[in-house]
Amino acid sequence: MHLDGTHTLDASPQKVWNLLLNPDVLARATPGVKTLSPLGDDKYDAVFEVKMGPVSGQFKGSMEVVEKKEPESFRLLMKMNGKIGNVAADGNLKLSPAGANQTEVVFSGDAKLTGTLARTGQRVLSGVAKTMTGQFFQSLEAELAASQGEVVEKVGLFAKIKNWFKNLFSGK
Repeated sequence: MHLDGTHTLDASPQKVWNLLLNPDVLARATPGVKTLSPLGDDKYDAVFEVKMGPVSGQFKGSMEVVEKKEPESFRLLMKMNGKIGNVAADGNLKLSPAGANQTEVVFSGDAKLTGTLARTGQRVLSGVAKTMTGQFFQSLEAELAASQGEVVEKVGLFAKIKNWFKNLFSGK
């Protein structure tokens, strides 16, 4: 499975770099992460819980950050094992200035899946991966806002729909 894309964040590349390499922030921002424990030398033990349609399970394994070029890029290697299959992923992240105090994050990666995960189907997995990526960047934006002293309000689906209708009929 292949995943790639871009996202622009309202912060300098150095600030984004610092958040992306902070295990506490990553544990809070990454969907499905239950624990992320540093082992030293940019290596981590990780536990994920993932639900993809009718398939759900817990995965345990390792994550490692390699080929770091601060604050420009790094490579992330993951190996996760679970009862419903295994995941081996290799991803690259590149950070570059994108205007006044903004950073464009370009990401690409490949994951090899086995077991029930692999049999779930490429189409389902691609959709779930895109949703999780969106959730990750939304959480990272909240972390950036909180680190800058802004009040971050978590808004549920009902509140988002209500605000959408309010803005729609008020002409905003």
